[in-house]
Parts: sequence; structure tokens; C-alpha cells
Amino acid sequence: GQGATAILLLNILGHFDIARMDPFGTERAHIEAEATKLAFDARNRFLADPTPRLDHMLSQATAASLATLINPKKAMPSAAPLTEAIHKDTVYITVVDKDRMAVSLIYSIFWGFGSGFASEKFGILFQNRGAGFTLTEGHPNELAGGKRPMHTIIPAMLRKNGKVIMPFGVMGGAYQPTGHARLVSNLLDFDMDLQTAIDAPRCFSRPEGMMVERGYAPAVLAELAAMGHDVKVSPEPLGGAQAIMMDDRGVLVGASDPRKDGCALGY
Repeated sequence: GQGATAILLLNILGHFDIARMDPFGTERAHIEAEATKLAFDARNRFLADPTPRLDHMLSQATAASLATLINPKKAMPSAAPLTEAIHKDTVYITVVDKDRMAVSLIYSIFWGFGSGFASEKFGILFQNRGAGFTLTEGHPNELAGGKRPMHTIIPAMLRKNGKVIMPFGVMGGAYQPTGHARLVSNLLDFDMDLQTAIDAPRCFSRPEGMMVERGYAPAVLAELAAMGHDVKVSPEPLGGAQAIMMDDRGVLVGASDPRKDGCALGY
């Protein structure tokens, strides 16, 4: 999975004063896009079975070094995609019980009917995550026997002082690490309430362009384009998040993304 990618991305962003930026302005969108490119490039190099370099990905020194590569006024090329496959059909569920035990579950058999094969005995469809390999010779994530593919899904939990305060997840294929960073930043840097943090417009820089949801001002799009971003208004929503926050009083606050099916239910 790509939890380490999301953590690296957040650590890179930690070297910038995100909180002073306009949450829906040019500067934040640019810095987040550049940090995403660097974190994804590191993922491509260091996250692969059987020897993932988690020490490198999670190192504060790695984040500090990568942060120095960001030009605040100019876009860099995007990292290569994880694979040639389109990542989709993921669901996310989180539950917190009366004792405040939390479960964070993200699940996908990768495409509507997975691999297209099912157990003759149980009728259960087999997953298709093998599509997450790359066929590029010599690549760390190259298809090979006995290996597990790099994949996108990240069941997450946010902790404070060692205690879980928010199980959460973001669906959306390759967007997931960026979606995690954006949600956490909305909460911590801009003090948004949970539902607002999820509802807020998103952008995502990927090889085919910088996809921007409706909600950004035309002037912001023009400024991003002037920096070298290939800006495109996304024809579909970027990701879908769900979360439950536990405050200091023990009150549970659930939120579900209107971009997709889902809801928050209390008991």
C-alpha cells in the first residue's frame, strides 16, 4: 500500500507554511502538486515487494531534501504513473464503537468483477491487484513470481499523543495519498470542521495534467497554468473520503463525501 507515500507527502508539506496560504489559492495548489510529484517519484523508486525502503520513505531527512527541490514559481514534470492500469472500484468503511475502538477498512477487488475468476466452491470473486505491476524491465515493481504488487489502498488512522483520534480513508485510485494529505492539512492547517474539510474542492497533478475540481477561481487556474501546470477542469470528482473524528470529550463526529455514495450514521 501507499501509506508511506502519504506520510512522505505530509512530511514534505511540513517544510512549508501551508497554514498562511489561501486554502483554495494558487500557492497551496502548486506546493501540494510539486510535493505530490516528488513523493510519487520516491514511491516508484523505493516501494516494491520484497524490499520496500520504508526507512527512506519515512525519514525526515528524505522529506527535507525533497522539499528543497520545489520551485515556488515553476512546475516540474510529473512522476510516472504507478502502472498503466486504471485504479478504481474501491470502498471505504470506518466504525468506532462505544469503547472508542476504531476500525479503518478499505477494500477493492480492482475492477467490477475483479480478475473475472471466482471460486467454484464459494462463488467468491478473486481480486485483480496483479494489474498493479508494471511491465517495465528492471523496475522495482516489475511483474515477477512470488511478488506482491504495489497498490493504492490506504486504511488510515490519525493519532494525537499516541491515541487514535480519527480513522479515515480516501477512495480514488492514484489520488489517495494526495487526498490523505489534503484532508489532514484542511483539518490541521486551516482548522476546518470534518465535513467542510471533506467537501472542499480538490486538485491533483498527474501525468495527463493537473486536474482541478470546480470551486477554484478562474484567476487561480490561470496562475497555475502560468507556472507551467497543464491545468484541466476535472470532468469527474477527485476521490471520496469518509472519516470519524473523536474529540477530547469523547464525542464522535462522522462525515461522508458527497462525491460518492455513502453516509455517516450514529448510534
